[in-house]
Amino acid sequence: MTSKGDIVLAQPWISGKPFTAGGGKTEDLLSPWDGSHVATVEMANEATIDAAIKSARSAFDNNKMATPAQRALWLRKAADEVDGVKEQIANITMRALGKPKRACGFEAGRVSQLLRLCAEELLRMEGEVLPLDALPMGAGRFGFTRHHPHGVIAAFTPFNAPSNLLMQKVAPALAVGNAVVIKPAFEGVGEALLIAEAFSRAGVPDGLVNVVACRRDVTGYLVGHKDVAVVTLTGGTAAGEALAKAAGAKPFIGELGGNSANIVCDDADVKDAAKRIAPSAFEASGQQCISAQRIIVQETVLEEFLKYFVEAAEGMNVGDPTLETTDVGPMVNAAAADRVEEMVNEALENGAVAALPLKRKEAVIFPTILVRPSSDARVVCEEIFGPVAVIIPASDLDDAIQIANNSEFGLQSSCFTSNLETAFRVSEELHVGSVWINEGSRFRMDTTPFGGVGSSGYGREGIKYAMQELSYVKFTGIRFPGRE
Repeated sequence: MTSKGDIVLAQPWISGKPFTAGGGKTEDLLSPWDGSHVATVEMANEATIDAAIKSARSAFDNNKMATPAQRALWLRKAADEVDGVKEQIANITMRALGKPKRACGFEAGRVSQLLRLCAEELLRMEGEVLPLDALPMGAGRFGFTRHHPHGVIAAFTPFNAPSNLLMQKVAPALAVGNAVVIKPAFEGVGEALLIAEAFSRAGVPDGLVNVVACRRDVTGYLVGHKDVAVVTLTGGTAAGEALAKAAGAKPFIGELGGNSANIVCDDADVKDAAKRIAPSAFEASGQQCISAQRIIVQETVLEEFLKYFVEAAEGMNVGDPTLETTDVGPMVNAAAADRVEEMVNEALENGAVAALPLKRKEAVIFPTILVRPSSDARVVCEEIFGPVAVIIPASDLDDAIQIANNSEFGLQSSCFTSNLETAFRVSEELHVGSVWINEGSRFRMDTTPFGGVGSSGYGREGIKYAMQELSYVKFTGIRFPGRE
């Protein structure tokens, strides 16, 4: 990013330097907290996309023979450079997104950690030796597999965790030898550019990491480009379906929408469950695909749980994201807050009870708790993506599992119980990509497989798993003449 007076100009980053997009179209990025100017973003057109993909393809071709040791060294040096700007990354996230300061610092610290973990995993990545002579026709033959890079990866990253979720794609892609064109969410452009600049300073070859900001009128052109080999997206289900269609016959990895169910059994430590589910529901203003949304509580402990849950929600600090003590800041913009308020009002009109009524101040929505909404309410069936939790009673575990599975989404869920048999049963029967026992559904570790089923997406992230998704397995067979 460059600074012209008081205006920060965010230009596309191509071939290791800022690139002037044709047409001169810009958009202003404003803080959802105080309306202050964060950056003027230069938007990419099709010519800019062509330049970025050409740069990435050339860099891939020129560096595809780089050894794992060399790629691991690039990642480690990039991690060192990112550490030098992590405060800047955290600051721009706080300003552009309104994310609380403490959460921004935590997220920025994960970026370099991810790079180092990918460097370590790369050196453990193995192929297989196949026993071809296990079949009669394989006599005198030897076979092995190795992982190979696809080429140019188009990486679409979201606003809600703009540096961590960007690195979930970029670090594994580079580790296995790909080049990347990053299309960040508009609110995440600043973090993407700071990270790309850090890669260049670290000596990562120019063109392996490129950044373009664009809107929907250009994204179809990007994913459908003949030189883009794989598309990976973290975003909404509708966006994922549209991009997959535009991309055509190429690998598509989609970490899409969610509607996380958190089951509280009657044998759980109810107070602990409330304490852990509250931040899972309300921190990040509920703007994460695995935020706790549907809290399914066995009827016999519902009132007790609700008492502790309301207490935990009311104890959270809401408002100014610049304060270290703030837990819940503004939503990404006023339009997002309008959408959430509309969903809540619809639920109330149709019979839901507000255990903690919605309170709003401009783009800030305070933690909101609804009890017993109708089963067809939008707050139950759709992804709220806001600081709203709905409490749904269940008669027993069978009922709780049925309610949890009654969703088109299947990303990540949780269950609170003291019974090991219940834990294993929930693990088997919940139709989701991940299950946590006695932990809120928003908990995620970078080393575990992460992704969904159904409308929640395709493929898996998580360091080792993302590296497998972003490479392909090549088999080589050798015949030894005369040994058949």
